[in-house]
Amino acid sequence: MVTMHRHEGWRVAVYGREHGVPHFHVEGPGFRCSVGIATGEVIIGEAPARVLAAAKAWARANAGALMAMWQELNP
Repeated sequence: MVTMHRHEGWRVAVYGREHGVPHFHVEGPGFRCSVGIATGEVIIGEAPARVLAAAKAWARANAGALMAMWQELNP
């Protein structure tokens, strides 16, 4: 697992040995969700709306780095 971004008690992480569409995880105390890198859609789980909005904004600005990390960890 690689933490790509941390902010106010939550983080964006990419895991190795994953399956399905390329995605990242938004994790914090009491919540976790998976979000598609290309679509920005929540695949599974949930997170507070403000956290999810901030994580998606960060992901849009860093989509290239997220995809590169996904490909590195999930060849």
